[in-house]
Amino acid sequence: MAPKTPSVQMATPHYWDEACKHLIKKDRVMRRLIPQFGDACLQSRGDAFVTLARSIVGQQISVKAAQSVWDRFAMLPRKITPANVLKLKVDDMRQAGLSARKIEYLVDLALHFDGGLLSTQKWPSMSDDDIIEELVAIRGIGRWTAEMFLIFYLMRPNVLPLDDVGLINGISHNYFSGEKVSRSEVREVAAAWQPYCSVATWYIWRSLDPLPVGY
Repeated sequence: MAPKTPSVQMATPHYWDEACKHLIKKDRVMRRLIPQFGDACLQSRGDAFVTLARSIVGQQISVKAAQSVWDRFAMLPRKITPANVLKLKVDDMRQAGLSARKIEYLVDLALHFDGGLLSTQKWPSMSDDDIIEELVAIRGIGRWTAEMFLIFYLMRPNVLPLDDVGLINGISHNYFSGEKVSRSEVREVAAAWQPYCSVATWYIWRSLDPLPVGY
């Protein structure tokens, strides 16, 4: 019997309906994609540490593999908190499927949160770029991970993750008949999405995989 996972209250962005109307009006692909997914939309777990920890676990592996490793890792502490992660044994984390490097990254992340080294209270009023600058100072967090945090935790509406393989592949598939696309071409397509690039990106992801990714 599978272990029970605690239910988590998921939050949704207040701007979603407005964004969808805007994108349907401005972009032919969005006009086709958005109606396919009904009321589904971006959801946030509302836990900054868990969101970043999940993104670290998911680096460079498939969504399915990431979920499997996360499920095993999440069973180690009673609750995923910075203090509890710092108490975990390295061997137990390795057995959950985490590499030595990802364990180092998770420990560094936990130290930043546990030591009050992040401006968590100020994030709601900080710009996207300022938050990215603070997060990339943590080991294992690059710009892509910081952008996922902006989308999935802070639910910022206008993030365009240019290093995201799913976004690039989705634009290639939906706008260029599968041809390879450059970053400048991605920016050109996304010009019509402003100021809701996060929402358009979410639908591009859905066009490749109907099951939404969660962080």
